Amino acid sequence: MTDLRWEEVREFFDPDLMGALPDLLVPNATIEDWQTVLDLLRTRGWQWQYSQGDTVLPLPIAAEVLARPPEAETVSLRVWPVPGVLAIFRLISETEIDFDIDLRELQGQEGVDTLCDFLRAIGSELGKPVLMTSEGGSQEQPVLGFDPIVSKVVLFGDPAPD
Repeated sequence: MTDLRWEEVREFFDPDLMGALPDLLVPNATIEDWQTVLDLLRTRGWQWQYSQGDTVLPLPIAAEVLARPPEAETVSLRVWPVPGVLAIFRLISETEIDFDIDLRELQGQEGVDTLCDFLRAIGSELGKPVLMTSEGGSQEQPVLGFDPIVSKVVLFGDPAPD
């Protein structure tokens, strides 16, 4: 199922305009939402790697990770929803699920479909929006995202005219 067409969103997938690593987020999240995302990794069979600093570790429970002291080593969760496409989750905030995905890995209709499938999987499981903004952009100005009301990825921003 195709939520968006490459021709409609090409500019939102341009690393020069959006930044190579646009920001994706689930606002108003909870620890339970984080745990749902961690569980989703296993049920979907996505490849993943959890690390603390430079040390690769087994995937802990969300409450454990989010209760770490501020001075603790940085943690990251690298997820490959399909081979060759990497999303990096930052387990920093209990109230926001934050991750990056490399637009250079998501070119053409196949890339759009991969991103839509990934956002739809997360958003459907949580019943919450999953928003994409430009790299370093404001979460109040998403360009696209999963809309749980219509159960698909939709455009929020207007691409510049050709």
